[in-house]
Amino acid sequence: MKKLQLLGNITPAQFLRDYWHKKPLLIRNAIPGFKPLLKFDKLAEAARLNHVESRLVTNVDGQWDMQHGPLLEVPPRTQREWTLLVQGVNLLDERADALLREFRFLPDARLDDLMVSYATDGGGVGPHFDSYDVFLLQAQGKRRWKISAQQDLSLVDGMPLKILSNFTPEEEFVLEPGDMLYLPPHYAHDGVAEGECMTYSIGFRAPSFQELGEAFLQFMADSIDLPGRYADPGLQPAKNPAEIPREMLASVTEELNKVRWDEEDVTVFFGEYMSEPKHNVFFTPPPKPLVVGRFMETAAKRGLKLSAKSLMLYRGKHVFINGESFAVNRADKIVLDVLANERRLTGEALAQASDDVLEALYTWYQDGWVELG
Repeated sequence: MKKLQLLGNITPAQFLRDYWHKKPLLIRNAIPGFKPLLKFDKLAEAARLNHVESRLVTNVDGQWDMQHGPLLEVPPRTQREWTLLVQGVNLLDERADALLREFRFLPDARLDDLMVSYATDGGGVGPHFDSYDVFLLQAQGKRRWKISAQQDLSLVDGMPLKILSNFTPEEEFVLEPGDMLYLPPHYAHDGVAEGECMTYSIGFRAPSFQELGEAFLQFMADSIDLPGRYADPGLQPAKNPAEIPREMLASVTEELNKVRWDEEDVTVFFGEYMSEPKHNVFFTPPPKPLVVGRFMETAAKRGLKLSAKSLMLYRGKHVFINGESFAVNRADKIVLDVLANERRLTGEALAQASDDVLEALYTWYQDGWVELG
């Protein structure tokens, strides 16, 4: 596996072995000559949209305030100590999507989104920690980062932001455009803009097991099959009518213990769950979709690509896309694995697809999940 300048000229395997979940990594010049992909005006315009998650954080005379978007207006750029945060910028700009895909040495099921943080001089969101890994890429200007491996992660009460009450910095760096800092989960950090600056955050999905458990039980509710109804032909007269009989509980426990799941159930649930689009993601079908014959002809020439909003995963015979799943045969899986991994299919690869796969691809095209190359 080749070394990546993005990781400071170490291989992904070295990064995962020595740093991932373990300790920070400062990478100078991770992307040489990097310039912001979106100008401030475009970022502010995105923050006005209903379907874009955004926040405005201000600090006036030591008083923190946070507003959630849509943000109809933001403070003047001459005002100090305010920050605009815009999530999911990879869904708004092809270049931002391409930047996010540079991190695909990690599984797509873990990769979340690209967030842009714009700040005026002195701006930041206070000392805090994240529950997930993050890469902080400096895009414009300078930001001073203070970080700490402290175990005390207690928060200030009654604040609109989760700010650490006892932040004790251990290391300090100033990042300039193209520099990047990796931080593992729960690593305390505080970034303050030195002049006007932009930072790009590449974040990762780390659902809680409680969240997964609740979703899995809802998923399993559709497949549980427990025939019959409670009955007690050997019932004895009740001495204490309000007491639930032990035999009644034993009978119900025996039936509920028949609920079982295996690795395949978990695979289907997890694939659908992790590929499910976020609540604010909406697909845009082509304004004038081609008829099926013309679509096939054009796709054979130009190929197909996944929409930036689509997430396609697979495991074994199961393929998942945007929260849906289906099982495929070995020949079809070869074609669909290429689409999932490369996020595109050439016309030559399409020629290997069965009629069922071609029919599915046409449906996805109509839904805006895939696009013509």
